[in-house]
Amino acid sequence: MPRGNKRYPLEFRQQIVELVRSGRTPRELSKKFGPAPSTIRSWVIQADRDEGRRTDGLTSAEREELRKLRRENRRLKMEREILAKAAAWFAQETGSIPPKSSGS
Repeated sequence: MPRGNKRYPLEFRQQIVELVRSGRTPRELSKKFGPAPSTIRSWVIQADRDEGRRTDGLTSAEREELRKLRRENRRLKMEREILAKAAAWFAQETGSIPPKSSGS
């Protein structure tokens, strides 16, 4: 039976990670507290990255920065597209075509 995409509080995840580090198995903790063993293992891996114990992926701070930059990039592309369409419309209305800029 699938458990779904349930979000667990940060403090809970940190406690589970500490229990794994103290010798408990993800399977054992899964039976007692609910998250899937694979979920618990991924929490431990991410905690290791955040604490500098692993270098095989992004830290949580890097993931958040990447998410923000991608969001900003989407917004800027949309704004540029709107401005290009507006410039084309105004050029058509006035009968003149502005010179192309070499910046894009």
